[in-house]
Amino acid sequence: MSRRAGVSGGAVLAVGLLLAAVAGSFAWLDMPLAALFTATAVEEAGGFVARFFPPDLSAGFLAKVAWAGLETLAISLLSTLLAALGGAVLALPAAGRHGLAGRHAARFVLNLLRSVPELVWATLMVLAAGLGPFAGTLALALHTTGVLGRLFAEALENSPPTPAEALAGGGAPALVTFLYGTLPLVAPQWLAYALYRWEMNIRMAAILGFVGAGGLGALLYYSLSLFQEAQASTVIIAMLAMAVAVDGASAWLRRRAGA
Repeated sequence: MSRRAGVSGGAVLAVGLLLAAVAGSFAWLDMPLAALFTATAVEEAGGFVARFFPPDLSAGFLAKVAWAGLETLAISLLSTLLAALGGAVLALPAAGRHGLAGRHAARFVLNLLRSVPELVWATLMVLAAGLGPFAGTLALALHTTGVLGRLFAEALENSPPTPAEALAGGGAPALVTFLYGTLPLVAPQWLAYALYRWEMNIRMAAILGFVGAGGLGALLYYSLSLFQEAQASTVIIAMLAMAVAVDGASAWLRRRAGA
């Protein structure tokens, strides 16, 4: 009974601290939530949403949206591919395959890459490489390399060592041991991780255009900057459609690969 009372008391204390933190955050940020529910605010919000309809479906603008969508898709695909290759290379030392020093060095690099958000990488790459899809590709590839490298390394650490040890005991070279003893065990996981990150990168590729990285995001930023809400609505619909299509394609690929 005393143990249950202790657990219950701890839960109540945790909830109380959480509520206090939320209340303190509202007070510190000085957020006038009540102003959102006034008649004037509701009317202004309704007018703002109404300006996005109907979407601009003119042939010329749809062609621009289609081109920007292809650019966004290319950015997400290429960045994910580069990240998967870079993550696989860094995952081997990060999993301890090249000694303790290599493990620490690789994990430091992976932590550094993924600790910097995509938008920050994009800003840095725009300054380094100029405006356009190249900067967006580099930004997504750098951040995703850190994420996939860590996931790939954990999959390697959790894989059964018996097949690789059997091959090594038979005198097989290290590369053959990895390709035939370890890689088949982790390949489904690696593929699932890469496809999941591709789903996320298609969304981030659309957002990175706001900092000059090209694609649908750049077109959306341009439309909003000129207060062309109808065109912005078309771009937003294209983003949603592309995200749904990529989600479906990724799920289908995972089922086909058994990942």
